[in-house]
Amino acid sequence: MKSSHEIDYRIIGSEMQCVEIELDPQEAVVAEAGSFMMMDQQIRMDTIFGDGRAQQQSFFGKLVSAGKRVLTGESLFMTVYTNEGNGKQQVTFAAPYPGKIIPLDLSMYRGKLICQKDAFLCAARGVSIGIEFQKRLGTGLFGGEGFIMQKLEGDGWAFVHSCGTIIERELQPGERLKIDTGCIVAFTQEVDYDIQFVGGIKNTLFGGEGVFYAVLTGPGKVWIQSLPFSRLAGRVLRYAPQNRSGGKEEGSILGGLGNLLDGDNR
Repeated sequence: MKSSHEIDYRIIGSEMQCVEIELDPQEAVVAEAGSFMMMDQQIRMDTIFGDGRAQQQSFFGKLVSAGKRVLTGESLFMTVYTNEGNGKQQVTFAAPYPGKIIPLDLSMYRGKLICQKDAFLCAARGVSIGIEFQKRLGTGLFGGEGFIMQKLEGDGWAFVHSCGTIIERELQPGERLKIDTGCIVAFTQEVDYDIQFVGGIKNTLFGGEGVFYAVLTGPGKVWIQSLPFSRLAGRVLRYAPQNRSGGKEEGSILGGLGNLLDGDNR
């Protein structure tokens, strides 16, 4: 018998996606603060400590769970949405940036998945959202996600979001995949995660791809995003004006003079 609530869902949209969760009476879903979009009238919203696992009843357990969430850079609190009505009700959550929402049935992956620390969106009540420490010192220091990643445990549906296009790879035993650390969305618990030095003075100084990349070794499944949000944000900041009143702009070495040469004479 499943310990998680058996929810139904529908993913809406193509690039700016949201997920509509359908709840039977007394079913519930947990979500990160700030992901809520809309809900039907008879759904009750409660803010709780920790990861929302139904079995956690003691205050100390909730406090420990909340502390773990702080280590991953998330809020102390999560939100639970429960259907208090007599019929089916819907609640909808939206991804925070353009990309895809990935539905994951944890029971298909031996009850555990590891994902980047800001990927989780929402999950059926009973799914635990915890932390996964990287055991290797090099992986922790240079792996892009630090020592800590998120782990999702349980036997219900969980939803993670990504930026850009999603590629799924099924790695065979011993098969290795070298990947930009920011492009990892999630992988199954059997996958071995390590980092490797790019190598070569020219590659390191002028390659523009960073000093390290991740090495994922099978067996297991990997979800990869084509555009890490940090890369997107960096490009936006690079071309954003520092001072719209006429100061230097990062998008041009010549600043305001560059605008005149480019035909921009605002």
